[in-house]
Amino acid sequence: MDEQTLLERLKAEDPKAQKWLYDRYSPMLFALCRRYLSSKHDAEEALLSGFYKIFSHIDTYQGSGSFEGWMRRIMVNEALMRLRKAQPMVFPGEDLRAENTADDFSIEAELSAKEIIALLTQLPPGYRTVFNLYVIEGYKHQEIAELLGISINTSKSQLLLARAKLQQLLQAKGIYRS
Repeated sequence: MDEQTLLERLKAEDPKAQKWLYDRYSPMLFALCRRYLSSKHDAEEALLSGFYKIFSHIDTYQGSGSFEGWMRRIMVNEALMRLRKAQPMVFPGEDLRAENTADDFSIEAELSAKEIIALLTQLPPGYRTVFNLYVIEGYKHQEIAELLGISINTSKSQLLLARAKLQQLLQAKGIYRS
């Protein structure tokens, strides 16, 4: 089914189109929620809430940018809202100044997606959230700062600390050597 037909059917609240969209995108969007939320239950709740918003606000999608990107943004916002409700975000090391350093290490070649998600769930919520937004979602530090209500330097330091913690976790697994 082409995207235009799908959008028309979704706007008409066609249950078959809604089921098709859910079946097609729920695994990817659940993985996105899971990267932010350490609890599987919370990730499932964010996913369901996100799909509800997608279906009930489909008429707000303007067609600028990809439809998948629009859905991803909704899911990121749902995950962040659930994360804020579950626990206040603590950003240890806020006063650190992050340096612009080259990052030539890639764990994708060494680990499966499941192992990467397991590592990310071991990060404190502040580290994990900034890491996900910057590295995986592609947000800039300015956008992260605005989204989370923190300073740009806090965003940069959280990313730096997240990478350091991930390196420690990888070293403990014998995968990364500095």
